[in-house]
Amino acid sequence: MGINHIQSDQDLMHNKRILIISQQYPPEKSGNASRIYDMSMHLSAIGNDITILCPFPSFPPGTFPRIWKVKENEQISNVNVIRLWTWQPGTLNPGFFERVLYYGIFPLHVLISILFLSNRYDIIITSSPPLFTHIPGFFAKIFQKKIWIMDIRDLWIDASISLGFLKKNSLSEKFSRKFEKACLHHADLIGVTTKELGRRLTQVPSVTEKIVHIPNGVDIRHFFPQKEIKKKRQFVYTGNIGHAQDLELVISAVKSIQETHPVQFLLSGGGDIEQHLKEVVNDYHLDHEVIFLGPQHRENIPIILNEALFGVAPLKNLETLEYAAPTKVYEYMACGIPFLATGKGEIVNIAKASGAGIIADNSTADIAIKIKFLLDNPIIAIDMGQKGREYIEKRYDRKQIAIDLNEHMERIYAREKGSTPE
Repeated sequence: MGINHIQSDQDLMHNKRILIISQQYPPEKSGNASRIYDMSMHLSAIGNDITILCPFPSFPPGTFPRIWKVKENEQISNVNVIRLWTWQPGTLNPGFFERVLYYGIFPLHVLISILFLSNRYDIIITSSPPLFTHIPGFFAKIFQKKIWIMDIRDLWIDASISLGFLKKNSLSEKFSRKFEKACLHHADLIGVTTKELGRRLTQVPSVTEKIVHIPNGVDIRHFFPQKEIKKKRQFVYTGNIGHAQDLELVISAVKSIQETHPVQFLLSGGGDIEQHLKEVVNDYHLDHEVIFLGPQHRENIPIILNEALFGVAPLKNLETLEYAAPTKVYEYMACGIPFLATGKGEIVNIAKASGAGIIADNSTADIAIKIKFLLDNPIIAIDMGQKGREYIEKRYDRKQIAIDLNEHMERIYAREKGSTPE
């Protein structure tokens, strides 16, 4: 079903009222905040009535003022955004208790809110991580008989264990897995960002038949090559500066090549390990070579990328991250620059399929070798960047991804209403 067909199907389209639950939304500058924003705008443009439930801005932690309002309504274009109070951590690397409050209070506040919104929506989309955002979706499906779509972006339980935030075989893990299993069973549709994530999520046939591929993608009208911007001798990392990234190895590699290959490394974003990395940079005396830009407005990111020679996506070499396809990689390719990544699994598949990426081992020495290769071979790097842009245009445009998601919702909605789309 193409976009023209969807636009002509007025009766089905205008009666779809969609409630989206997300832990992050602009002005937060995380990858998922921009992803949910684009999804909501494109679904609204197609003809759906969209409401977002999200917390007051809280990410990266400690970078937003605390707000004590219970809720606040805001209209962004045609999308109704309802911001709900939750605990806002006050430091960049909050402790366990503050994380539990931040992640735990929000879905409970959503749960209370949807009791009063039942007549205002037909479909609920819950986006994770964290796993807790699916609590209101489970409630809406069981007790309000709503169509429920789970939007899953990572294996949150496995990742939490591997990064030390959750103890293996603990009561918390067992409860989380039982809840996740129940959610997968009851959801009407399960969207995953990569096919590998879908395979790792479950092998239960009754669940796998509900899984569809809804990639992160990128807004290609916002992220594109700007040839009028002059390149600088620098490369860039954008996004969450968190525990899943081997950024310390990249900084170490920059130190090791400065005498023969002087280059600047820019980090745009914030997160849990930002302060630690700043201390590493200070210890290495790299204050002029490694620059922390802090969280940037979304409008600035394409400029930063177009000034760079390439981008990096240094995933840690963990089995629990092999499904990951970071949003930043799509943004690099959309802006026509190649990427250097570490890790295994999906990130390797993207590099091979697109021809836009180069993979390094998770070691200072090999990352240094790959950085020098990209610096020493500008013609190859330019060709890789062009291939990346072409790859994104064909497969990962967020507008088309929203159209595809809408088609899935049309079919479920028609089934539930006892009719079929024309």
